[in-house]
Amino acid sequence: MDSKDLSSALLTSDTSYPGPPGPGREPSECHSPGRSPGVPGGRRRKAWSCSLLAASLVGAFGSSFLYGYNLSVVNAPTLYIKAFYNETWERRHGHPIDPDTLTLLWSVTVSIFAIGGLVGTLMVKMIGKILGRKHMLLVNNGFAISAALLMACSLQAGAFEMLIVGRFIMGVDGGIALSVLPMYLNEISPKEIRGSLGQVTAIFICVGVFAGQLLGLPELLGKESTWPYLFGMIMVPALIQLVSLPFLPDSPQYLLFEKHDEAGAVKAFQKFLGKADVSRVMEEVLAESRVQRNIHLVSVLELLRAPFVRCQVITVVITMACYQLCGLNAIWFYTNSIFEKAGIPPRNIPYITLSTGGIEILAAVISGLVIERLGRRPLLIGGFGLMTLFFGILTITLKLQDRAPWVPYLSIVCILAIIASFCSGPGGIPFILTGELFQQSQRPAAFTIAGTVNWLSNFAVGLLFPFIQRSLDTYCFLVFAAICFTGAVYLYFVLPETKNRTHAEISQAFAKRNKAYPPEEKADSASADETGNQKPEPDSPSSTLNNCAKNRVV
Repeated sequence: MDSKDLSSALLTSDTSYPGPPGPGREPSECHSPGRSPGVPGGRRRKAWSCSLLAASLVGAFGSSFLYGYNLSVVNAPTLYIKAFYNETWERRHGHPIDPDTLTLLWSVTVSIFAIGGLVGTLMVKMIGKILGRKHMLLVNNGFAISAALLMACSLQAGAFEMLIVGRFIMGVDGGIALSVLPMYLNEISPKEIRGSLGQVTAIFICVGVFAGQLLGLPELLGKESTWPYLFGMIMVPALIQLVSLPFLPDSPQYLLFEKHDEAGAVKAFQKFLGKADVSRVMEEVLAESRVQRNIHLVSVLELLRAPFVRCQVITVVITMACYQLCGLNAIWFYTNSIFEKAGIPPRNIPYITLSTGGIEILAAVISGLVIERLGRRPLLIGGFGLMTLFFGILTITLKLQDRAPWVPYLSIVCILAIIASFCSGPGGIPFILTGELFQQSQRPAAFTIAGTVNWLSNFAVGLLFPFIQRSLDTYCFLVFAAICFTGAVYLYFVLPETKNRTHAEISQAFAKRNKAYPPEEKADSASADETGNQKPEPDSPSSTLNNCAKNRVV
């Protein structure tokens, strides 16, 4: 092959030629995709471009922020909403509402948010392939705006059904957001900062919780005449996302794998990475594409039946179940009653509740800063382990709260410690793991499974916690301690570290435990072994290029 033909082959090849030997590189060694060339010690440059930051902030503000906001916004106006239910019932039927009926209506109002979330999660797989990640987020704003209008106008219309239906529609918005946003962030970010960018989801959930608590203060919108505006504020983030997100590209991996638009994928990577040369990133993505060249988007049933991802599926199910069943939603939904039992004066409760939101944000931001240094595994296991410890201490302090005046404040410290432990790892990493443990063709089905477990667990906690609290009294938090302990033990023995690893490398880490390899991986491995047994000509550039490409795929 002459020099002209070789140059043409290198320009059209999917894999870059490794180049001449340099310092610290073996003469025949292929360039490893896990290291940054020319950077001492393999240190990775943090590619935080303006477009990447804008996509993560705008996407999270109109998605996970609203999820967190709707978790906490029902706390402050609880008494006013119940009074509204009673007045409406008395006007319609001529007598006050029965206390049991009122409790049921309020439980439905709180828990129907999770039912809507489940419906939204199931919708993602059906319409996500057509719309893509970005346009799915844009369409989702329609649910948020319609829900905000229904809930904000319910008092003026004298129909509490509008509030319940609005909560359901807002749940649909949350279900779509918590499935599509982590996929979008996972696919637009380089693997070196995938964890930090993924933590944006958790950070904005915490910011949303804090915003709901802040606006619910009596000095702001937490009054009898203004509580509907708390729900009307939902329109603001939705409208901001609706007018901002269209200026940003869709997921490059979606464009490449599902729309087969390689030129569009290159432009999207250039926009998100802030540089013209994206050949290195495209190499890694195309390597995954070659491994999956004969794979279609798998269904949920196919993913559940596949033996080579069984351990990944079980890990995601257990992690998502622990994420919801660990007791944080019980604290978010019923913070006021917990603080009342701790002996805090009612006038001080809204301000102490606000401190929980501040602790959440601080812990989530710190987690986002250290996740690429410490890794997913220590933060996740450590978070569940610390929650187990502090739930045990909280049970003791609630049992002994009448023994000394300072004991109730120790209960508050325990609650803040539980929240900080949750947000330091379990609060955001489950969404990151769901995107990291599965290949592109499996990811929509994986998020459907994770979202289903997430929302069913959310509904169970919202509906059953009052009865658990009534039956077990101060021992109710031992149930959550047992769940956190179980999750920590399972993850300690099963979960490998995923930071700075490609999807193919993560799949390999699970392969021994699954005792099965994907059919494409086995075929490619066999091909590579067969090729390896044939001795190439020592001076053939094309032979070197082909060997590098095959080693990279395998």
